[in-house]
Amino acid sequence: MGYYPILVELAGKTVLVVGGGGIAQRKVEGLLGFGALIHLVSKSLTSKLNKLVEEKKVGYLGEEFREEYLEGAALVIAATNDRQLNHKISESARKRHLLVNAVDQPLDCSFIFPSIVNRGDLLIAISTSGKSPALAKKIRKQLEAQFGNEYAKFLVLMGRLRKEILSKELSQEENSRIFHKIIDSSILEFMSKGDWKAVEATLRRLLPWDLAIEDLLEGFGVC
Repeated sequence: MGYYPILVELAGKTVLVVGGGGIAQRKVEGLLGFGALIHLVSKSLTSKLNKLVEEKKVGYLGEEFREEYLEGAALVIAATNDRQLNHKISESARKRHLLVNAVDQPLDCSFIFPSIVNRGDLLIAISTSGKSPALAKKIRKQLEAQFGNEYAKFLVLMGRLRKEILSKELSQEENSRIFHKIIDSSILEFMSKGDWKAVEATLRRLLPWDLAIEDLLEGFGVC
């Protein structure tokens, strides 16, 4: 039936990762970027994972998996090179109604990781429902070329603009009209070129009242 797409808030949540190789490292690095608290179990660790443990950015529970390590976990990742161990971890997690991912063992997964394009608050997830990770990776690379870092800056600006516009207590229709005009403008193109004067001029043309545009563009390097 496929997987239902969902975005999960992991900041401050515990994620149990069993495994210490390259795949486990990539999972850990990605999860740390979203504020997860990592508890790690493995007999051996990559040099990067070992450094993260030494720097106390990752909690190390020991060499052997124990069922009590599942307590309090929001997600569980089985990333060892032992398929039977991964299966055991999956079964234990499922009994506790925990979401679990066993690397390269679809039948032992209750969720899978998409391939991600991340530009600040813009998050694009690509999934082939586990059928072809290679295709998901290819599509991700295409999207990375299409969506540059200007999208991250644009969303910071839109967050500030949205707050200001909604505070004016205009009608829903007027709010929608303004937001769509901004989205349909050339602001993203100007941002990609670093032309902040053009961004400022466009905002002054589109916004129907006197806002402190300089404040909205603070931190973007506007002269």
